[in-house]
Amino acid sequence: MGSGTGKPHREKKTEIIIAAGGGDAGQMLSEAVIHEGMIATTVTFARARALINRHVFDLMILDAVVRAEDALRLCRQIRAVSTIPIIAVVAQGREDIILAAFESGSDDCISSPFGTREMIARIRSVLRRASHDRAVHSLPKAFRFNRWRLDSWQRTLRRPDGTVVDVTAAEFDLLVVFCQNPGRILSREELLASTHAGLAGPIERSIDVHISRLRHKIEDNPHNPTLIKTVRMGGYFFAAVVETDG
Repeated sequence: MGSGTGKPHREKKTEIIIAAGGGDAGQMLSEAVIHEGMIATTVTFARARALINRHVFDLMILDAVVRAEDALRLCRQIRAVSTIPIIAVVAQGREDIILAAFESGSDDCISSPFGTREMIARIRSVLRRASHDRAVHSLPKAFRFNRWRLDSWQRTLRRPDGTVVDVTAAEFDLLVVFCQNPGRILSREELLASTHAGLAGPIERSIDVHISRLRHKIEDNPHNPTLIKTVRMGGYFFAAVVETDG
């Protein structure tokens, strides 16, 4: 019997802090974020830094339209103590402020007035990049197997002779999962959940297609594989000895 409570798991909502510099931008941003099912906390510049030190937010939107210099100063202060993703909102035509925002540690900038759909798209893009960076840097720098080298940070696969093999994002992510779990039987469901392979179409057989292509790239004989082995009714397992760097 399981020990769970039986309650459905609720996915944590994205929490965004909005540092408002005056004007209508803060209210517009808050409404757009809440409409997308996220949590918005709108504060003044003075409160933003203290609140970020006490609470973990997923992203910060910095309103630099009216008080640009104060906003840039806050951006530098926060970046000195936090890796929180930051999107700066700047006045239209102020390329100097955009450059200064990036130099101060902002991850992205958008000019005001802006469309709600563009802002939400930028929020999701920055969150994806931040999530990817965290995932990448939690991995070893590289995996080595059978004299092959899989570089996690540069996302490259090199043959024993050092030449780079062209692999898709799904193929690369599959190989990372295999290298993390050598000798362990992995079901198709586990592989789909652990990689981007299911994004184009969440069907189990798509894994078979990606693995077939991967075998043609790393196996001496893809029709009689010695690295990625099939387990009847079980899935796949990686038969190589894997070592890591970093």
